[in-house]
Amino acid sequence: MTEAAATAPATDHPSAAPSKVSAVSPSSGRRVPLRFYNTLTRSLDEFVPLHEGRVDIYACGPTVYRPPHIGNYRSFVVYDTMHRWLESQGLRVRYVMNLTDVDDKIIGAAAEQGVSIREITEPQTAIFFRDLDTLGIRRADSYPRATDHIPEMIALIERLIANGHAYVTEGSVYFDISSFPAYGRLSRTDFAGIQSGAGLSTRAASIDADEYEKEDARDFALWKAAKEADVRTGAAWTTPWGPGRPGWHIECSAMSMKELGESFDLHLGGEDLIFPHHEDEIAQSEGATGKPFVRLWLHVTHLKVNGEKMSKSKRNDYRLDQIIEMGYSPAAVRYVYLTSHYRSELNFSLEALGAAGTAVQRLLDFRRRLAETETSAAAPESGLRLIAARATDAFHQAMAEDLNTPKALGALFPFVGEVHAALDRVVAVRPEELDAVRDALARMDDVLGLIELAARGEQVAPETVEWIEQKLRDRDAARGRRDFAAADAIRNELLSAGIVVEDTPGGARWKKKPA
Repeated sequence: MTEAAATAPATDHPSAAPSKVSAVSPSSGRRVPLRFYNTLTRSLDEFVPLHEGRVDIYACGPTVYRPPHIGNYRSFVVYDTMHRWLESQGLRVRYVMNLTDVDDKIIGAAAEQGVSIREITEPQTAIFFRDLDTLGIRRADSYPRATDHIPEMIALIERLIANGHAYVTEGSVYFDISSFPAYGRLSRTDFAGIQSGAGLSTRAASIDADEYEKEDARDFALWKAAKEADVRTGAAWTTPWGPGRPGWHIECSAMSMKELGESFDLHLGGEDLIFPHHEDEIAQSEGATGKPFVRLWLHVTHLKVNGEKMSKSKRNDYRLDQIIEMGYSPAAVRYVYLTSHYRSELNFSLEALGAAGTAVQRLLDFRRRLAETETSAAAPESGLRLIAARATDAFHQAMAEDLNTPKALGALFPFVGEVHAALDRVVAVRPEELDAVRDALARMDDVLGLIELAARGEQVAPETVEWIEQKLRDRDAARGRRDFAAADAIRNELLSAGIVVEDTPGGARWKKKPA
């Protein structure tokens, strides 16, 4: 082990650290420090990026052996919200999400089906990207795949062997956790009883499985000697130690360091990854470089479905496409994820999706009303600018305090109600006041990603629009000759086609029925 690796304190960071980051309300100019809960320190830490005006983020993406379930997408929406929020504050974000395309599960599935690992992973990767688009999740800057970074993994393992942190046995390479005294600091697990060199004496002190229990503190595999299934499925590569394939944990260290450098700002993941995956990432990364690996670790709590833990055996591990086929909109799914703080347990239910659909429709109706509101330079002051400024400040304070999306929604919806009430009292508003309201709504939704996503679902084919408009003309004619039974029949016909008719002082309007 090198002296640097042995002595580098966990809190050291590159010396050229810039100032802390603040959220700035566009309405008032008020600055609020950005704070996030750091799993490493178990505290709300003010965010200080390594580089002025820039944030580097690495997120653990899916293992592409089957379609992600709704629990996975809770994490991915949280990551997307973080991405959007930081960019809304004028920061340049380099956002990387990995794709795990070789591990125990993938090889097992490929061996069972008699195909290569790529034949398993390629279709699942396509489903993942399709679902990202369905949920309005903005693409990361890069999606590195494990199988494309084998040389980087081998080089990293060679550094660990040279530093005295890893050892070779029977074609496999293991990390000696007794060589890294800080092992366990992320998961707050005390491994002080491990004797130095324990891993060197016997294979019984090592573990080959990619995933294992927190209490199972043994030397973990950096590289695994090839088995027959590995070779047969195309999951074996040539190395100085013989044919084999990488352990799960080394993949993320190698890919994140290639994409973002040996130290970076934010590492995102689900709470189930704290141990062993992220604990092992820290050990192997800092063991190789002698530098702190990640400044801030952010973890998303699991969700439950109808109050129960999600599992295949309970048949409640829903996929996104299954939820959409039930008639619920992607915007409603995204909304449900935002209603609970990412560190709080979320209960996902069909009832919650129904309520979410109603809430999203309220936002769409609000934006439509703003588009149709009359303006006049001669109109009296209506107080809309003050309403917009208060809402924007409250929204920014909520997001700056550990990405608190429930509080952010708690700023958005009272804003909608206050604006509706103000518009009800006037015939027209000043253009600059309406612009302030529209701008506030657009800024908040740019972070939450709800309205534009919901608007996609309102899109109707031109020929359908023509049919609807003709039906409304027919209905107007029926009402004009006082044939109200015919008018009601047309309304019901449109409703059965998923079109809701609203009668307003300006005439009949239509919209798609909320999911």
